[in-house]
Amino acid sequence: MSQLSQKLGKSFVVTAELEPPRGPDTSNLLKQAQEVKTLVDAVNVTDSPMASLRMSSIVAAYTIKREVGLESIFHFTCRDRNSLALQADLLGAASLGLQNILTLTGDPLSRGDHPHAKGVFELDLSSLIRLVKTLNAGQSQGKDLDGPTDFRIAAAANPGAKDLQLERAKIEAKLEAGADFFQTQPVFTKDEVLRFLEVFDGKPPAPILYGVLPLRSSKMAERVSAWSNVPEALKAEIAQEGKLAGIRWAKRLIADLKDLGVAGVHLYPLGKTAVVASLLDEADSSALAA
Repeated sequence: MSQLSQKLGKSFVVTAELEPPRGPDTSNLLKQAQEVKTLVDAVNVTDSPMASLRMSSIVAAYTIKREVGLESIFHFTCRDRNSLALQADLLGAASLGLQNILTLTGDPLSRGDHPHAKGVFELDLSSLIRLVKTLNAGQSQGKDLDGPTDFRIAAAANPGAKDLQLERAKIEAKLEAGADFFQTQPVFTKDEVLRFLEVFDGKPPAPILYGVLPLRSSKMAERVSAWSNVPEALKAEIAQEGKLAGIRWAKRLIADLKDLGVAGVHLYPLGKTAVVASLLDEADSSALAA
């Protein structure tokens, strides 16, 4: 069982998202992992996010584990592999000692740098989760494997969805398929989380790590507003003070979420791993305003 598994639901868990390199050089990725090693319980390693070419999430996650000694959650999508390749890669990940996976559908190829590539999508998300669960049981296609995998399965959730009843149905389908815990899209207020929890009668159905994204500029705030609920008050503060206001807001949100007793948070540093220390440090973060 992974260390992350042992902490979920028992202590406040912190994860942070890293992107693999666009090439074979892992030096910057390892530098970022080293910077957050003592601050987080695990790092997420993305799987060609926005459908743009990146190193394999499995290889990057293993490299972090081997070189830095930091637990990873590798992202794994339905987009790029058929069921045979999905299973082959999962067996490979298990052989490398990786134990945490975030299952995703995958961003459309039209959004990325290979728009003419052919998407696979043989499995939908629930089917992918069931596939991982079956490998955990030591089976494939009704036949025994030489041994079981041991993955803790995460899935995504969106507390800011317009239709929260539909979002609840999606979460319940993922739970039924075998998801163990959830990491969410960014949230920006405690009230947003409380509204989300209301559809579960105030009690989450599984451990949920809530996304925290420190906004850096008014331009970024407007861009994120296209798909998330960015408060007008936050936009006004950023317009006056820039990224320092975004960091301060995110720090306050983390404190509010701790007070709510949630399972933890998932940080989106977007390549600026120095911000992780600021978000989790009780000291003043004004140095980051430079």
